[in-house]
Amino acid sequence: METERRTHTLGLVYPPAGPDHDYTGMQLTFIGGIAEYAAGHDYDLLLSPSDAEGDASFRRMVGDRRVDGLILMEIRREDDRVDHLLKASLPFVTMGRNRRSDEMSWVDLDFAGLAAGCVRHLCDLGHERIAFVNRSEQLFQIGYGPSHLGLEGFTKTMAELGLTGNTYQCGDDFASGESCLERILRDDPATSSLVTMNEAALGGLYLGLIRHGRSVPRDFSVVGVVAGTWAERVTPALTAAEVPAREMSRVSVELMVERLASPEAPPRHVLLRPLISLRASTGPFRPAPGDESDLDDLDDLNF
Repeated sequence: METERRTHTLGLVYPPAGPDHDYTGMQLTFIGGIAEYAAGHDYDLLLSPSDAEGDASFRRMVGDRRVDGLILMEIRREDDRVDHLLKASLPFVTMGRNRRSDEMSWVDLDFAGLAAGCVRHLCDLGHERIAFVNRSEQLFQIGYGPSHLGLEGFTKTMAELGLTGNTYQCGDDFASGESCLERILRDDPATSSLVTMNEAALGGLYLGLIRHGRSVPRDFSVVGVVAGTWAERVTPALTAAEVPAREMSRVSVELMVERLASPEAPPRHVLLRPLISLRASTGPFRPAPGDESDLDDLDDLNF
């Protein structure tokens, strides 16, 4: 891009809020972090809440060359915006991966690996019946990458370890979390733990457990893949693989600046694998009173 045509502006495309939900804390952290790091590189930031290639604001940003480069948040497995950007030859970076990831620079989390790590942590504590609380059905249906990758990591690891569990899609809000917990215990009352990727529903999941008389972590363990601020906000604090939102924002801006400085360089890929931070929401499996496992224990006692 020639110097005289530079706008000194980066574009950020992020999903628009829906009629039934607002932006999550994690999404706002991503947006704020990108704005901050862009300013640190002397770039302004132009925002576009678009989820499809045909959205007017996305078309104007790309077609009118209003930005020097573009960061695309929350891409889908099949994403016409990525296809459009590749054809338009506008430098861009994605937060997430899809089928064309080899052709572009991206930063992402190892969501499959993180979900698998959560399952293994619960298994090490003796839990055998584990539920998975995913993001909403709407996000899953449009191909939201973390939802699919997290589910894949959960189901594969559960099968490898010979564990039993059900999976649930849950809306991004408090009430949906409580309703989801109701379904979990109705479907399998013996469920003793869950893995969640839905931070916005976390408070509702906790409340649902309280309403059913389940104490965390004495009677029920909870582990998640969420932002650290959400993990610390609930009581007891959540054992979690923390989503490093600010780190991902920083890396996405740096990858973008690199693309602008060396447009002919090969795309660069950064896959982050944060560790699980142990807090107070997970503990050893304890059979419920009257559980068959209690009867098994009695066989080992001498009277």
